[in-house]
Amino acid sequence: MAYTTIKKPSDYFNTVTYTGNAGGQTISGVGHQPDFIWVKQRGDAGYDHSLHNSVSGLLKQLISNSTAAEITNTDTVTSNNADGFVLGADTAGPNANSNNQDGKNYVAWNWKANGTGSANTAGSINSTVSANTTSGFSIVSWTGTSGNTTIGHGLGVIPSVVIAKNIGGSGTNWIVYHKDLSSGYYVKLNLTNPQDNANAYFTADPTNSILSLTGNTAANSNGNNMIAYCFNDVQGYSKFGSYTGNGNADGTFVYTGFKPAFVLQKNYTNGSNNDWTLADNKRPGYNETNKRLVPNTSAAEATNNAIDLLSNGFKCRQDQSNANASGGTYIYMAFAEEPLVGDNPATAR
Repeated sequence: MAYTTIKKPSDYFNTVTYTGNAGGQTISGVGHQPDFIWVKQRGDAGYDHSLHNSVSGLLKQLISNSTAAEITNTDTVTSNNADGFVLGADTAGPNANSNNQDGKNYVAWNWKANGTGSANTAGSINSTVSANTTSGFSIVSWTGTSGNTTIGHGLGVIPSVVIAKNIGGSGTNWIVYHKDLSSGYYVKLNLTNPQDNANAYFTADPTNSILSLTGNTAANSNGNNMIAYCFNDVQGYSKFGSYTGNGNADGTFVYTGFKPAFVLQKNYTNGSNNDWTLADNKRPGYNETNKRLVPNTSAAEATNNAIDLLSNGFKCRQDQSNANASGGTYIYMAFAEEPLVGDNPATAR
């Protein structure tokens, strides 16, 4: 069993929880300067998932449970620093898009890329790319065209997952490519739909340098700003795979090769509509990890779809269609808290 190249996963991904104060505050303890920050208010229904990145500018807000265009919002993340990020005051009063309401509990998932990005000329049109090839993550920005085109993604290897959004226009879905979906099929981050190929978003699978896009408005709308988050597997740090549910409380075990800090799951079985589900190692800090959030809705944190986070993967603990239906097929994204093998190997939770 080979050692991981990333000895301390929190240098590249980490989850933090905090309580809002409505007056502006600095959130520390991330362990790195995050370039992709995903925030969710935990306790109340009707509060959106709030996504920010350094390439678009951290004041720009996208919502994973919405088809809305990007907006500028000073009630959210305003800047980052070497150990976290800064929140603006809740100037508009309690609202679904704030990240800092007084007394409300929040969770933030944080990834490190490479700052505000630089020009990439690998494709037929230029893109702006913030890439961290060590951790296998890049943020890609480009201006859409009227037809088929290619853009560079900066990873240097083939991405396992691409999450793309038209951020300049409203009414467009979040498009998710995952290497384990059927060839030519996609899922939508903001919807419950199973995999489908009703629309062509990519003309070919990603290569080690480019994404190949059609002119579809959701992935490459003419004249609109676009964004893509690209990920590749890194041994001992990240894993993007699939599994089949068994419909049992003694559920399917999924080997990742590390102790997960974050698991995002989706049932992509044809003919079955199911929520995305998201668990992490901070809500709560013990097994079962039953504090799920749902990226495709504004729902509050719920206590079902429990999984165990183990030293070498995760295990489903319910017969539930979103995570472990008998014969259901699932994709997942997982990031490490600790590697299984290395200088600081994983311990039991």
